[in-house]
Amino acid sequence: MTWRGRTLPVILRLSSKTGAGTPVGRVRPVLTVVPGAADADDSHGGGSSLIDELVREGARRMLAEALQAEVDDYIARFTAERDENGRRLVVRNGSHQAREVLTSAGAVEVIAPRVNDRRVDPDTGQRARFCSAILPAWCRKTPKVTEVLPLLYLHGLSSGDFVPALGQFLGSSAGLSAPVITKLTETWKAEQHAFSNRDLSGVDYVYLWVDGIHVNIRLEEHKLCLLVMIGVRADGRKELVALSGGYRESVESWADLLRDCARRGMHAPVLAMGDGALGFWGALREVFPTTREQRCWFHKIGNVLGALPKSAHPGAKKALAEIWNAEDKQHALDAVTSFTAVYGAKFGKAVAKITDDLEVLLAFYDYPAEHWVHLRTTNPIESTFATVRHRTKITRGPGSRAAGLAMAFKLIQAAQDRWRAVNAPHLVALVRAGAVFVNGKLIERPNETHQPEAA
Repeated sequence: MTWRGRTLPVILRLSSKTGAGTPVGRVRPVLTVVPGAADADDSHGGGSSLIDELVREGARRMLAEALQAEVDDYIARFTAERDENGRRLVVRNGSHQAREVLTSAGAVEVIAPRVNDRRVDPDTGQRARFCSAILPAWCRKTPKVTEVLPLLYLHGLSSGDFVPALGQFLGSSAGLSAPVITKLTETWKAEQHAFSNRDLSGVDYVYLWVDGIHVNIRLEEHKLCLLVMIGVRADGRKELVALSGGYRESVESWADLLRDCARRGMHAPVLAMGDGALGFWGALREVFPTTREQRCWFHKIGNVLGALPKSAHPGAKKALAEIWNAEDKQHALDAVTSFTAVYGAKFGKAVAKITDDLEVLLAFYDYPAEHWVHLRTTNPIESTFATVRHRTKITRGPGSRAAGLAMAFKLIQAAQDRWRAVNAPHLVALVRAGAVFVNGKLIERPNETHQPEAA
């Protein structure tokens, strides 16, 4: 039934109306027109909505027209080429079989036109062949869909969940099976291998954050220890320097990674930041002995509080903040003296954790004040690997060490695009040049001694 240009469904509903003889206890069936009932049924039935179908149909028609125009243009370019009987060498030859292509608008059925090209290359003797630039013969997904599928896996979607999650959204489950997704992720391993062998001689890293991250391996007994190095270039930008897999954070493992970076042309950084439990420091003194050390205050505070009773934590946190957040080095040393006076008698072990590493805890005061917030902790690594831990928690760890290393590489690479440069990036080049900073301020002529003015 049509009403105001719309087709309305006619639904049989049971109704009892006066004016007609109706047996007691029974109802008279009548036909009732219910506008919009079809739309309501579609919305609840799990089928495709009308707007989705319109979008896909429009995409199918536009793609068909583009493919036809491409073939017509190809044939028109070679209209003059004919054989000895005067017949054209390049002509239409029907159509290929229909196939589905996954696009951002959903699954679109495509029937591509065929071309019979009988031209022969005089050099190779092979027949010429028409190859569509719009729809290659191997294409089953558009490049955007091909790129986004591994990223969805990367951010927590299991390979077995792609069909129920995206099958209805895209209108087809073709190309969404677990083996297909796993095959796409294999490219990460090749990218990670190329990254680990790139030349470092053309990049200068002034600051360096290091840390070891432990990741569960689902099919192995031992955890994967990821050795991570993130650096600050001379222009102030942060960048992943190296990522290596090992079994523990030993001096030998870190030394192997640093030697490999040095072999590929890496220059010694000015300052390296990390926690005190790393074997990295022994390796650093061996490979890059001129690099200064800065301990991570976040890890150090955790170590100090671990040696104190919980009742003392609020006061200790405030006292420690007076040290790392002091306006200059002298105020920090005064705060250390106060901390020792308050907690030294009862909790000597906690105080020793500060006093034994005091020089490397306060090294950041010899660099620009704008950089202090970056140099006090290894937060660039910790915040980045929160995503890695989230992904491995969902999947209960990667299936192999190689897969875990490749997955971590891609997660860091994706996060790297959102990293911001350090504060006052123009000062990083001055740090590399050897400029002297005292309490965060640049000293213009550090070799000159200031004489007191005559009275």
